[in-house]
Amino acid sequence: MNEHESITAPLSARRRAWNGTMRALLYAAAAFICALLVFLIGYILYRGIPNLSWQFLSSEESVINDIQGILPAIINTVYVVFWTLLIILPLGVGSAIYLTEYATNKKLVSIIEFATETLAGMPSIIFALVGMMVFCQALGLGTSLIAGSLTLVMMTLPTIIRTTQESLKTVPQSYREGSLALGSGKWHMIRTVVLPSSIDGIVTGCILAVGRIVGESAILMFTAGMSMSMAQFGGGSIGEFFSNFFSAAGSTLTVSLYVYAKERADFGLAFAVAVVLLIIAFVINIAAKLAGKKLKKN
Repeated sequence: MNEHESITAPLSARRRAWNGTMRALLYAAAAFICALLVFLIGYILYRGIPNLSWQFLSSEESVINDIQGILPAIINTVYVVFWTLLIILPLGVGSAIYLTEYATNKKLVSIIEFATETLAGMPSIIFALVGMMVFCQALGLGTSLIAGSLTLVMMTLPTIIRTTQESLKTVPQSYREGSLALGSGKWHMIRTVVLPSSIDGIVTGCILAVGRIVGESAILMFTAGMSMSMAQFGGGSIGEFFSNFFSAAGSTLTVSLYVYAKERADFGLAFAVAVVLLIIAFVINIAAKLAGKKLKKN
């Protein structure tokens, strides 16, 4: 039997049974994951939507007037996500580019990669304690949303660095050599060839970071506070505005969910907050995907 005949020869009954079993197990695992996702989302929507109302979404909580509202939590969540991403994206992507494209000390790079992998798997409560001691106490920011955002930067930065690094490594070396051979400089080659080719991985890292930011509660309870009232950013002067800007504290949606579920045992409102969290995470992920496609196309 020649090589061609051995390749095209029919599989034995035992091999066909093994392949069929493995394929069935893979399909079963995929179906189980999809069913679990549908069940979780469906149950949250089933329990949460009946408790949603315009007043709940657009009001500030008032015990005197017996009003339940999460508008401050929604604003605080958007604020924290915006500032965290604004800081970690340049730092994370820039660090990954340096480690992959510029760094020449391979031993140092391997040490940094090991450190980022270790930090990425560290429990969030440790970041909460460090953030409270460094940003809230040592730097004098107090319990504030900006202190929570900076602590979230520490927690999510390793994820951005590692995902971006792995994405940059998937770009074929021939792309780099071809660009340099055509007269491009190092940075021009990275900006026009490497980054567009790895934009999918960068967007994936951004989505993972947003998921951790939106779903984090321990860090924000330690550093941003648990106030259910509206954070005040305004002021009569520029100095007062920035003073309020860096000292404003308040709870995000995940902290509000914890308050409703664990401290008040109001699971109906807790599921309503969970619905809002799902919608915000979905919108941010879709926006990140669209932005990634736009950047790749350009």
